Amino acid sequence: MNQEGTTFEVSSRLEGRYTNYFKVGHNAFEFLFDFGQFYPENEQAHLHTRIITSPKCAKYLLESLRESLERYESAFEGVQTGEEETTP
Repeated sequence: MNQEGTTFEVSSRLEGRYTNYFKVGHNAFEFLFDFGQFYPENEQAHLHTRIITSPKCAKYLLESLRESLERYESAFEGVQTGEEETTP
């Protein structure tokens, strides 16, 4: 569901939110993506956003993320995950 060439209007209420924690769930009809921030000092995640979408849209999102991550890794020498990860 790549919207290249599609025109769209950005809401004046659009806001950016930082997330370092997410959870994905689903049922027969929809996917749920919960985003939040994990605070190590109290070992709790505080959820702030829930996105609910159709399975079809979730599949398009997966492909879009895959393509974008491939371009990112090509430009910036990969993404560290797991134990080799360092804090910037």
